[in-house]
Amino acid sequence: MHYQSSVKIPLWRPAWALIREHHGLIRSMVRRDLTSRYKGSVMGMAWTIITPAVQIVIFTVIFSGIFNAKFGVEGGHLSFAVYLFCGMLPWIAFSDAVLRSTTALTDNVNLVRRVVFPLEALPVNLAFSALMQQLFGTIVLLLAVLIWQKTLHPTALWMPLLLIPQLLMTIGLGWLMASLGVFIRDMAQVNQLLLQTMMYLTPILYPENLIPPNYRWLVDWNPIAPLIRSYRRVLLEGQLPDWRGLGFTLAFALICFGFGYWWFERTKKAFADVL
Repeated sequence: MHYQSSVKIPLWRPAWALIREHHGLIRSMVRRDLTSRYKGSVMGMAWTIITPAVQIVIFTVIFSGIFNAKFGVEGGHLSFAVYLFCGMLPWIAFSDAVLRSTTALTDNVNLVRRVVFPLEALPVNLAFSALMQQLFGTIVLLLAVLIWQKTLHPTALWMPLLLIPQLLMTIGLGWLMASLGVFIRDMAQVNQLLLQTMMYLTPILYPENLIPPNYRWLVDWNPIAPLIRSYRRVLLEGQLPDWRGLGFTLAFALICFGFGYWWFERTKKAFADVL
């Protein structure tokens, strides 16, 4: 695959200029990633729904069935499963893209050694690919909500707004992890442990009201928590997003996006030598 960049984007230009300039390449890479990821498997793209669905069944049995955890005022296993699915979808998209970005450069050494290839596009491709799978899952989620609540809330139209900080954070951390993955070969394992820890520290598998007051600060300073909370508010509860919490999430996402791009550009000259 040969790709010639028409303009070399200097470090001082905004990172999104790169995404805009190479949108055609990124779009084709996303399409190829989605088709090749499940190529040869019997179920194909259906695994994007089957895998989280199996996880949701397991977690519902454990948390709702055994520990009797409940989301919102309504109880029941179906209610718990829908809330859990709503929280899992953005988390899976975020964590999957960040984790895969850690080895994005080491898995594509041939592209790293091509001077004309925009390496920054690799983590961006993974972020958008994960987002597409989240959107497929969201269709299933909305169908489940329609069966459960017999209606869809108009506040669901706020969902595209929630994708902005999520994408910025995912791409920024993807750039950072892709670079660190070149110099620290254990970074993939470390990143997997960190993401797993963060998942359990985020109210995804359990409602926020189960968190003891002395541990509340873990949620207040968690940039993912307002995002998950807002997804549930607009899709399931018919409420507006948590604007204050999203402000914190957006600020964190912009820092990740800016710093991740700066770090990637600062270190990418050494990638070919290390690999």
